[in-house]
Amino acid sequence: MTGKLRIVLAATPSYREMVFAPDSVARLEALGEVVVLDDPGDADALTAALPGADVLITSWGATPLTAAVLDHAERLRLIAHSASSVKHFVTEEVFRRGLRITQAGQAMAEPVAEVSLAFTLSMLHRIQRFDHQMHAGAWRNAVPPQHGLTASRIGVVGASRTGVEYIRMLVALRAHEVVVHDPYLTDERAAELGVRRTALDELLRTSRVVALHAPTLPETRHLIGARELALMPDGAALINTARSWLVDTAALLEELRTGRIDAALDVFDEEPLPPDDPFRGLPNVLLTPHQAAATVECYFEMGEITVNEIEHHAAGRPLQYELTEATLARMA
Repeated sequence: MTGKLRIVLAATPSYREMVFAPDSVARLEALGEVVVLDDPGDADALTAALPGADVLITSWGATPLTAAVLDHAERLRLIAHSASSVKHFVTEEVFRRGLRITQAGQAMAEPVAEVSLAFTLSMLHRIQRFDHQMHAGAWRNAVPPQHGLTASRIGVVGASRTGVEYIRMLVALRAHEVVVHDPYLTDERAAELGVRRTALDELLRTSRVVALHAPTLPETRHLIGARELALMPDGAALINTARSWLVDTAALLEELRTGRIDAALDVFDEEPLPPDDPFRGLPNVLLTPHQAAATVECYFEMGEITVNEIEHHAAGRPLQYELTEATLARMA
C-alpha cells in the first residue's frame, strides 16, 4: 500500500489515554491523518467520518457496522479493534464487503491467566476461607485441607488464548497434571502444551481445581450446571475468569451454600454485582469485580498491537491477529 492513510479512531478520551501511549499515537500519526471520534457508539458521527477513511480503529462500545453505516465507507479496508471481542459490533455485512478485521485481545490473555493462576493457588491453600475467618475474628477455626500445586490435578475447560497462557503457567510451576477439555484441541497440540485431553465429565470428577476458559457460544451456555457441579469431588474448586454465560449461576450458588466446594469468580450474570448478592456472604467464595485483564501494561499492549497491525496493513505484510468469519464463530 502506498500513500498516507486516513484513520478514524473511535474511542472516548479516557480510553485513548489508557490504551494509546504517546509512542503509539506518534506512530499512528506517521501513517497519515488521524480523525478522532470521542463517542464510539455515535453512529451518525461515524458515518460522517467514514467517507475517505482507509482504517477504522474501534474500541469498547463500538457502534454496529451495519450496511447503512458501511455504505459511507467506500475506501475502508481494515477494521482494527483495540480491545477483545468484536461480536457486539461486527455484522455479516463486514465480511460480505471483504473488509479485514484484526483485534488486540491477545494482550488480555496473560493478565487473565495470571489471575486464574492466583485464584488456583488461593483455592488450593484455602486463602479465601482463612481470610473470611480472620476478618470475623477467628483463628484457625475449622481448618480445611490444603494442597500444593505439584500434588494437584488441574482441569482446564477451553484451550483459548487465555487458557493456553494459563496452561503454560501451570506446567512451568510443575502442576502434578493438567487435563483439558476442548473439542478443537488436537492430540498433537495437547502434547506440545504438555497436557492431556479428556472428556468434560472425567475432568470434573478428577480435578482438584477446574478453571473455565471457554468462549461464549450457543453450545457453551450453562456448560457447567447442577449435574456437572455434582460431579466435582468434595473440596474441589471452580474458577471462572471467562464469562458467567458458562455457568448456571443458581446451581452454582446452591452448591456453594453447602460448603462442599469452593469458587473464585471474576464474572457475573449481573454487573456490577448487587450489594445484597448472596455470593458476597459466602466464606468459600473469592470475588473480584471483572478486573482480571485490567493491568496498566495490558491496556498499553492493546494499543501497541493495534498500531502494529495497521503498520503491517500499510506495508502489505500479513496481519498477526486477523479474524475470519470462520474463526470468529468459534470465539467469545
